[in-house]
Amino acid sequence: MDTSARHPAVGKTVEANGLRTNYHEAGDGPPVIFLHGSGAGVSGWENWHGVMPAFARRHRVLVPDIVGFGFTERQPDARYNIKVWVQHLLGFMDAMNVQQADLVGNSFGGALALAVALRNGHRVRRMVLMGTPAGEFEQRASSARSWYYQPSLESMAELLRTFPYDPAVITDEMVRLRHEVSLQAGGMDAYRKLFPEPGQAGEVKMVKGIPERDLESIAAPVLVLHGRDDQRVPVECGLRIARRCPRADLLMFGQCGHWVQIERQDAFVQSAMSFLA
Repeated sequence: MDTSARHPAVGKTVEANGLRTNYHEAGDGPPVIFLHGSGAGVSGWENWHGVMPAFARRHRVLVPDIVGFGFTERQPDARYNIKVWVQHLLGFMDAMNVQQADLVGNSFGGALALAVALRNGHRVRRMVLMGTPAGEFEQRASSARSWYYQPSLESMAELLRTFPYDPAVITDEMVRLRHEVSLQAGGMDAYRKLFPEPGQAGEVKMVKGIPERDLESIAAPVLVLHGRDDQRVPVECGLRIARRCPRADLLMFGQCGHWVQIERQDAFVQSAMSFLA
């Protein structure tokens, strides 16, 4: 099913690291790159369209679909890992003539931002991270269910309700649009590289984020935003980043899940823009 002709997540196209890369752009000023999370039907636009206009008043806002997600080209023999994702993001920055940028990342996007800062610190000025994995943590039931996701509107609605603290955040339109993106060929391959396959009932599987010891070498200032009630990535991960990164600040949001930028949009915009300024 080809949804690209009418889906709002489809934006401009640029070749980045040899891949036709879908992205959105708005505003003018110091560059800020917004990095989406993982999961069925995710895209840069889906994660960030609600806050793009506010940031575009002061910044050049760039929102790519990282390879394996959204509407960026997927090659049949693609192999996904953190090195591939880092190289794709750096290729996107080069293609957009951005030598250094602020990175704003949610979940997988936050982990990608950290990986870039570790290996190419000169390309990163500041980072804002939400719901970002760090160290090892037990795989939550919601993530385990996601591993076996099969596209349907009902399954997508059930899946999305596990992200926010208040399921009322999930609208029918959000479900429909993410469902359409999830129909893209190979749409779950990248996600399944991020999480272990769930084990038998009662078997504990661990998810591995950026090792804690590596966080100590990150020189860029970091603002950590984490929902206290995040059922995807536990708030302890946010605490680890704040404790280990030498120049990190932490804001914890009560009655908030995995999507700080959606669930607490005004507070997210105010705190992130103040930090980046």
